[in-house]
Amino acid sequence: MAGAEGDDSLYPIAVLIDELRNEDVQLRLNSIKKLSTIALALGVERTQTELLPFLTDTIYDEDEVLLALAEQLGGFTVLVGGPEFVNCLLPPLESLATVEETVVRDKAVESLRKISQEHSPVDLEVHFVPLVKRLASGDWFTSRTSACGLFSVCYPRVSNDALHFRTLCSDDTPMVRRAAASKLGEFAKVLELDYAKSDIIPLFTALASDEQDSVRLLAVEAGVSIATLLPQEDLEALVMPTLLQAAEDKSWRVRYMVADSTELQKAVGPEITKTDLVPAFQNLLKDCEAEVRTAAANKVKVFCENLPEDSRETIIMTHILPCVKELVSDTNQHVKSALASVIMGLSTILGKDNTVEHLLPLFLVQLKDECPEVRLNIISNLDCVNEVIGIRQLSQSLLPAIVELAEDAKWRVRLAIIEYMPLLAGQLGVEFFDEKLNSLCMAWLIDHVFAIREAATCNLMKLVEKFGAEWAQNTIVPKVLGMANDSNYLHRMTTLFCINALSEVCGQEITTKHMLPVVLKMSTDQVANVRFNVARCLQKIGPVLDSSALQAEVKPVLEKLATDQDMDVKYFALEAISVLALA
Repeated sequence: MAGAEGDDSLYPIAVLIDELRNEDVQLRLNSIKKLSTIALALGVERTQTELLPFLTDTIYDEDEVLLALAEQLGGFTVLVGGPEFVNCLLPPLESLATVEETVVRDKAVESLRKISQEHSPVDLEVHFVPLVKRLASGDWFTSRTSACGLFSVCYPRVSNDALHFRTLCSDDTPMVRRAAASKLGEFAKVLELDYAKSDIIPLFTALASDEQDSVRLLAVEAGVSIATLLPQEDLEALVMPTLLQAAEDKSWRVRYMVADSTELQKAVGPEITKTDLVPAFQNLLKDCEAEVRTAAANKVKVFCENLPEDSRETIIMTHILPCVKELVSDTNQHVKSALASVIMGLSTILGKDNTVEHLLPLFLVQLKDECPEVRLNIISNLDCVNEVIGIRQLSQSLLPAIVELAEDAKWRVRLAIIEYMPLLAGQLGVEFFDEKLNSLCMAWLIDHVFAIREAATCNLMKLVEKFGAEWAQNTIVPKVLGMANDSNYLHRMTTLFCINALSEVCGQEITTKHMLPVVLKMSTDQVANVRFNVARCLQKIGPVLDSSALQAEVKPVLEKLATDQDMDVKYFALEAISVLALA
C-alpha cells in the first residue's frame, strides 16, 4: 500500500498501516481496532481499492485480531461510500466466515447479516446470494456452518429457493447439521406458510431424529419456533408428534431441552397443552435423570400459571401436585432446591384452602430438609405464602428451621439467613420477632466469624429502620451497650461497630444520651485496636451529635487519644479531629 508516506498529514495513518503488518500481535490488534480511522483518512476510493484487498489478503492471523476485524467490518458501510458500494466488504467477510475459530466465524456472520440489510434487492441477488451459495457448498465444514445463518436475511428479498438450506440439513458433518438446526426456526419465520409446511416440516422431522443428540436438542428449539407459525390443526398433525417424541428421547440432553423450554406452552396454545403437554410434563418431572427433573421442577410455577384458566386448578391438583409431592423428597438436592425456589408460587394460584391443606405440609418437609439451600429457598420465598394464608400458620414449623439455619456449622449458611432476617421480621411483626428471633440476632454479634458479626451489625440497622428508634432503645441498645464490658476485646469492638451503624437510624437523642458515654468510657481500653476504633466511631457518630457534646465531651477524648503511644490510635484520633473540625 504505497503512497501514504508522501503526505505529512497521513504520517500517523502510515504508522497504523505499518502496524497492521507488525510482528507484535498487540500492535496489529490496536491497528485493527482503529481501522475506521485509517479508512476515514484514506478516503472512500483508496479504502475500496487498497485497504480492503490488503485486509482480504492478510486473513491469516491470531484469532483475537480476526475477531476485531470481523466486528469492525460490520460498521464499514459509510466508509466505503454507502449502500451502493457495500458489496466490496463481502470478500474479507467471506474469508473470515470460513476460518477455524468459531467466535470469529460467528462475528463475521453477524457482520454479514448486518450489511445484508444495506444491500439493495438487486445487489443482494448479484453479490450476496452467490456468496451464501459459495459458503453453502464450500469444501470445509466451517464455511457451510456459516452459511446456515445467512439464509433468513436474504431469502425474503430475493427470488430464491431453499434448496441449499435443505442440503445443509442433511450434511455429512454433524457441526453443519447442528448449525442448520439452530437456524431452522429463524428461517421458517421468513418463509411463506405453504413452503414452511412443505419444506421446513420434513427438515425439522429429520433433524429431530438425527443420530447425534447435539443436533436433536437444537431441533427442539426450532420446533417451538415453527409451532408459533402454524394453525392448530396443522400443529397437532405435523409438529406435536415430533416434539412429544423429543420429550421421551433416549438422550437426557434432548429431554432437558423440552423440560427447559419456556416458550413451548405459549406456542402450542391451551388445548394442546391440556391434551399433550400435561402428560409429557408429568413424565419429565419423573424423569430418571436428575438434570431433567431439575429443569422441569424449575418450570413448575410457570407451567401451572400458563394452564387454561377454566381447568387450571383441576389439572394442578390431579396431575401436577402428585409429581411435586414426590420431588419434595427427591434423592437429588439440586432437584429439591429447584422445586423449593418455585413451589411457594403455587399458593397464589391454588388459593388459601388448597395451600393450607396440600402445600403447607410440603413446605414444612422442605423447611426440615437436610440441604441448607432447600431450606433457604423456602424461607426467601415466604412473602407469596404470607399474602395467601398469613405467616402465623407457618410460624410453628418455620421457627425451628430458622433456628437450625442460624446455628448451622457452615458460616455461609448462617450469613445467608442473616440476610433474610429483615424480610422475615417485616412479615412476622415486632411482637413475634421480639419473642422468638431477637435473641438469635444478638447471638450473631458474638459469632466467631467476622463476616457474621459484620452482617449481624448491618442486620440490626435494617431492623431498627423497620421497627423504629423507640423499639431500638428498649430492645436492642441496652444489649449492644452491655457488650462493652465483655472480657473478649472482639466483642467490645462489635459494640463500637453496632454504634456506628445504629447512631444514624436511632437519632441524636439516643446516640447522645445512651451510646456516647459508652464510647467515651471505652477510650481507656487496654487494647489498642479498641482505642483506635473508638476514634473511628467518634468520627462516624460526630455528625449525629450536637456541637456542645462535640466540644465538651468528644474533643477532650480525641485530644487525649492523639497523644496515645500506639501509632494507629494516634493516626485515627488526628483524622477524626480533622474531619470533625475540632482542631
